[in-house]
Amino acid sequence: MTTTIDYYVTLVSPWAFLGHQRLVDIAARHGASINIMPVNFGRIFGETGGLPLAKRSQQRQDYRLMELARWREELNIPLNIHPKFFPASDQIAALMVMTAAQQGLDAVSLAGDFLRLVWMEEGNIADEATAIGVATRAGLNGEQLLEDGRDAGIQKLYDDNTKEAIRRGAFGAPTYIIDDELFWGQDRLNFVDKKLSK
Repeated sequence: MTTTIDYYVTLVSPWAFLGHQRLVDIAARHGASINIMPVNFGRIFGETGGLPLAKRSQQRQDYRLMELARWREELNIPLNIHPKFFPASDQIAALMVMTAAQQGLDAVSLAGDFLRLVWMEEGNIADEATAIGVATRAGLNGEQLLEDGRDAGIQKLYDDNTKEAIRRGAFGAPTYIIDDELFWGQDRLNFVDKKLSK
């Protein structure tokens, strides 16, 4: 039986970006599947005691930048700590990724492309034309994904997945859940690896 990793994510998280390919590699090594679920972490923060970046203390904001620089060096990933288009809404991209998943397309790879757009390529994830271009370069029909993502059913699924993430204990991005065991943050991927090894 294939193990599934439920992957709750926002596509503008630098931490999700730092962990995304490693998650893909870990899942492949163990023959696990990834159930990617973009969710509204703004709402999740509001219901779980978190704060959006702009409302955090200056000390926390400064430390976040130090940690990003450390992890960039540790993982040798060319992350831009001060991307041109951040913060930005990822809702367009999120709905496109969800639509791709519903259609049996490679939604996980598409999510990775959107994360790279923000943190490596200086692209505006909130811009429709840019989002279409990302999907099209991935070999998908970007215009159709954008249109299909406007469907009320996809929006409801986005809202339902956000509620489910809260119910299951998620409070930050990225969150990985395996058999109801929660792992928060890309720095917990070693524990994800160990869990899948059991």
